This record gives sequence, structure tokens and C-alpha cells, in this order.
Amino acid sequence: MANSGIQLLGFVMSLIGVVGLIIGTILPQWKMSAYIGDNIITAVAMYQGLWMSCAFQSTGQLQCKIYDSILQLDSALQATRALMIVGIVVSIAGLAVACLGMKCTTCGAGDRIRKARIAMVGGIILLVGGLCTIVACSWFAHNVIRAFYNPYTPINTKFEFGAAIFIAWGGSLLDVLGGAMLAASCPRGKHVTKYPSAVAAVAAAAARSGPPSVSNKEYV
Repeated sequence: MANSGIQLLGFVMSLIGVVGLIIGTILPQWKMSAYIGDNIITAVAMYQGLWMSCAFQSTGQLQCKIYDSILQLDSALQATRALMIVGIVVSIAGLAVACLGMKCTTCGAGDRIRKARIAMVGGIILLVGGLCTIVACSWFAHNVIRAFYNPYTPINTKFEFGAAIFIAWGGSLLDVLGGAMLAASCPRGKHVTKYPSAVAAVAAAAARSGPPSVSNKEYV
């Protein structure tokens, strides 16, 4: 029963994590303009994401522009895109596999050990997907930090972390934790010795043969 609860908790955590990854990947607030220097009053806030860049004006108007060409993008941004997409696809596949192996589902309920192993495989797949997205977020954050502290970067082009990267980080963490719970919930198969079955077979054969016959012949 406890094993089933761990599986369900891990599945729910991974599901929430995948939703967070999708939302974080779509949002453009991966990095935002840093208000540093003497001029702290600005009418425009700049946001850059994996797919578009946006300008938020003080009047409340938001203007976004999708990146025109993939080849014009920075190689680190392209790698981050690829890792996020791969992580999301792998995590969705892990959720599907884990759903088949959970105890609360009826698919293949006849073999519990096999179902538990399927759930463990689903958890391992979720772990791989979560690690891919963690690497992507950490790589992107490293580039933002390096550009921020680079003395040759103009002050008006310095960026800091946006809300989307924290959402993606949180989704990655939930994905990894849920996958670890599913991977650790597989019970070990119990080793059953063959001797009791052999003894039972001998006893059954003796019962079928019946008691030894007693001769009615009288000896004088």
C-alpha cells in the first residue's frame, strides 16, 4: 500500500514538473534587462526567451517579436532549445510508461512484479528527461551570469534572470524527484525455494496411492 502511494506521489510530482517545463519553455522571460547604472528610470523593459524577445512599455503595452532565423541565433541558445525539447518529450514518454506500470492502473495487473519493473523504467526515463532540462537551464543561466559580469558588455545590454527560468528549474526538480520515487518503488522479487514444491508433490503422490493393502490371508 505504501509502495502504491509512493508511485502515485512520484507520478503527480513528475506531471506537475512537465507542465512547469512546458510553461517555462514557452514564456519569453528567460532573461530580463537589468536596471543598473545611473539611469534607473526607464520606460521599456526588455525580455528575451528561447523563441522570442519582448519589450514591455510603461503604458502597459507588450510587443513581442519571434526570432526570424534559427541559424542567426547563438549556439548556446540553440543547444538550450534542443535540450528543453528533448527533456520534455522524454519526460512525457516516461509518464506514459510509468502510468502502465503503476499499481493503481489495471493494465497488466496479473503480473505485479512486471508492472513494478515497468514503473521503475518509467521513473528512469523521467530522471533522464529531468536531467536534460536541468542542464539546459543551468547552461543558460551560466551564460547570463558570464555576460553580466563581463566588463566589455554595455550597461544597457546587461540581463538578469527572468521568471521563466525559475519555473523551468522548478519543473526540472519536480520531474527528477518524481522519477526517483518511481524508480525506487520497484520491490525486489522474492526467492522461492523449490524444495517445498517437491515435498508437496511426493505427499500428493503418496495420497493418491492410498494406504498399503493388508492381506486377508490367515497364516496358521
